[in-house]
Amino acid sequence: MPDPELLLSRFARPAHIANPAALRHFPYPPALESILAASDLEAVRAEITLWPGYAPTPLHDLQAMAESAGVAAIHYKDEASRFGLASFKALGGAYAVRRLLERLFVEREGRPPRDAAELARFARSVTVTCATDGNHGRSVAWGAQRFGARCRIYIHATVSQGRKRAIEAFGAEVVRTPGNYDDSVRKAAEDAARHGWHVVSDTSYLGYTEVPADVMRGYLLMADEAFAQLAGEPMPTHVLVQGGVGGVAAAVAARSWQLLGPDRPRFIVVEPDRAACIAASIEAGERRAVAGDLDTLMAGLACGEVSLVAWEVLRLAVHDVLVVDDAAAVTVMRNLARNEPPVVAGESATCGLAGALAALEYPEIARALGLGPASRLLVFGTEGATDPELYAELVGRPAEEIAS
Repeated sequence: MPDPELLLSRFARPAHIANPAALRHFPYPPALESILAASDLEAVRAEITLWPGYAPTPLHDLQAMAESAGVAAIHYKDEASRFGLASFKALGGAYAVRRLLERLFVEREGRPPRDAAELARFARSVTVTCATDGNHGRSVAWGAQRFGARCRIYIHATVSQGRKRAIEAFGAEVVRTPGNYDDSVRKAAEDAARHGWHVVSDTSYLGYTEVPADVMRGYLLMADEAFAQLAGEPMPTHVLVQGGVGGVAAAVAARSWQLLGPDRPRFIVVEPDRAACIAASIEAGERRAVAGDLDTLMAGLACGEVSLVAWEVLRLAVHDVLVVDDAAAVTVMRNLARNEPPVVAGESATCGLAGALAALEYPEIARALGLGPASRLLVFGTEGATDPELYAELVGRPAEEIAS
């Protein structure tokens, strides 16, 4: 029998939006190769797997939770140990910094750098910048420190002090701006243009797509690891990934499509109800921004506009979007902390799993998504306790105590 502590409390009814434009039973479209190609993964793997501390992150089999939810399997890709940054973002921002520095070097010298030392000497003349909810900025700061560049990171009004300190620990100057995440994106871009800095953003817009595409390419490695770790088992029937600006969802969708082709799993994006820009865009059939302060507890997903390059993938790849409340994320955080073995998951990490579990409590939504006893779910726990104080407050115990 499942552990009673893992039996799920009742979730609020999630909103469900189906995507009539999704390509079903088609191979990966050649039109998307310029954004996310299988060959991009090879370049990412050749670079990132050589970084000190690289190791594939765990894929947990949440058997007791699957039994309680009434599905065949739930596999949880746990990014809490990624390069000591406790987030999958370590793959994207730092990789994009490296790619940017190499491009700038070639522009100046007309040739690639001879070695890492030559690139590091050049990097001292470069300042990279971005706006962040926390984890992307931390990755950019880590990448800048690793490769020798200067760094200035913008955070908006509701980003916690804990996340600010975590970015500063990697030597970046951190500037807090009024407004929401999208306001901080605009401020970072304006200041970069004024001072000759280089934006390393995980969101793209007209005229700025190359660097955000590199960020997404870094995320391909996480998705590829997950599918490799499932080798020898039945492939997932459903993949659920949280939203944000859409970069990680696009990368996971692309890799699952490249690997499994027309038989790819049903792909579902899950968003917080206070920042559901992908849901609004899928429903409208075009990119739509959502307004307001985007004040969701899931701080890493507090984004009001879908990245332009991510949207090009998502508009064809997403089968469905689910929208959940903050309470759903906290419920899953607590359930994972009581799992055996325990899993430390930050508030943004649990959104995809929360969407699945919430949908399973409402039979008509479960039927619409094709969820049932034979379903095998793959979800991505994109962060650990990136804000330790908030984690302890929400779960009731410090992350160190749970993980020990």
